[in-house]
Amino acid sequence: MIRGVIKTLEVKWKSYRHRFVPWIAVNLQKNERTLRQVTARSEDKTVPDVDVSASLVKLFTALLKNDVTKRDVLRLLPSSVQSRYLQNSSKTQTDSPGQVMLHTLGFWIERSPSSLPFAGTGVFVTKGSVPKGATVAMYPGTVYQEYEPILLQSIGNPFVFRCIDRVLIDGNDKGISKIVYRSCSGRDRMGPLALCDVSWLTDSPENPLAVGQYVNNCSNEKAANVCYQEFDVPEDFPLELHQYLPNVSYRHDTKRPLRCVVLVSLREIECGEELFSNYYTIVH
Repeated sequence: MIRGVIKTLEVKWKSYRHRFVPWIAVNLQKNERTLRQVTARSEDKTVPDVDVSASLVKLFTALLKNDVTKRDVLRLLPSSVQSRYLQNSSKTQTDSPGQVMLHTLGFWIERSPSSLPFAGTGVFVTKGSVPKGATVAMYPGTVYQEYEPILLQSIGNPFVFRCIDRVLIDGNDKGISKIVYRSCSGRDRMGPLALCDVSWLTDSPENPLAVGQYVNNCSNEKAANVCYQEFDVPEDFPLELHQYLPNVSYRHDTKRPLRCVVLVSLREIECGEELFSNYYTIVH
């Protein structure tokens, strides 16, 4: 029994240690290949934000056109908006989000046990291939500004992402983190339209990109093939497509654009490969 407890603690520690500041300080320089280094905050962008936005709009538009269950809501919107999505109103069957991703972006990603020992769940390209510079995944969760409370949610939580400007994103899909996200998402609606996606909290996300919290850290043997990029949703992002954004602000009166984090491919990624990122970016 004692061995079982020790084994369980060991597995949890190996998952959590990358968020434990003292461990990071001691071990950061031991594995320099796992670090991403940039010379300024402005150089943390692998591709322009307009390209990220265009990619998201392309996929989200295809998802909305494909989902026959959302037609009644679309008919409540202005005719100019309806015309973008109701062109094939005779369609009666919905393709899976993964199929839509494959047809729209040329690849399909899914969660599966990681190829790394003790790493738990990972994310793999299961169909197609990812070109260099593509938006491969999104990091879902509640967005906290630097001054907002996250202590209880962060205890034992390996899914808290820290942006360069100290904005935090809690990508945990269980426990109190899940409750907080659902509460905030229920608060933020515009009539019949949801302004964020809650399906990433389930095993069947409507936005197939929203699995970025399960992308594992690279190692000295397996180099990073994707990197994180902070992305603030622009004002002209179509309102009806916000329902696929897997992020929500902790406070409804936050005076800044919604922060998202996407993962961008650093090279071409073939079918069958696991996605690996750099958990640490050092700004010189």
